[in-house]
Amino acid sequence: MRKTCIAAAVALAAGHPSAPAAAQDAPADTLRDFRREIAGCVAPPAVSPGSEITVLFSLRRDGSLLGQPRITHSTLLGDPSAQRAFVAEAIAALAKCLPVRITDSLGGAIAGRLFSIRIGQRPREPEALRDRTALVT
Repeated sequence: MRKTCIAAAVALAAGHPSAPAAAQDAPADTLRDFRREIAGCVAPPAVSPGSEITVLFSLRRDGSLLGQPRITHSTLLGDPSAQRAFVAEAIAALAKCLPVRITDSLGGAIAGRLFSIRIGQRPREPEALRDRTALVT
C-alpha cells in the first residue's frame, strides 16, 4: 500500500499521466501545493515578450479573491497598446485561476494573507554580462 502511495505521489509530482485522477483533483492542502497550483495555472501572456508584472493579492478562506489585486512592480516593453494588452492578459490569466481549490485547514491558514506572483518572462542576459556579474562580490 505504501509503495502505491509513493508511486502515485511521484507520478503526480512529475505530471505523469498515470497519476490517479482523484489525486490530481484534490484541493491544495499545503502552501507548496497552493503555490504549485497557482504557478501551473497562470500562463504568461504572449503579448509583449520580455514584459513582466508582480501582482500582490489576498484570498478568502474559500480560495476566492479578497479585495483588488495590486501591481507592485512592472517592466513593460513595447508600445503603449502592447503594454496595456500585456497587463490585461496577465490579470485575466490570474483571474481564471481563481478561486483556488484549497482545503478548509489551508483556507484558515492563508485567509487574508498577502501573496505575490510574477507574471511574464525576463529576457535572457547576454553571457558576457552574466560572467561579469558573477565576478563582482
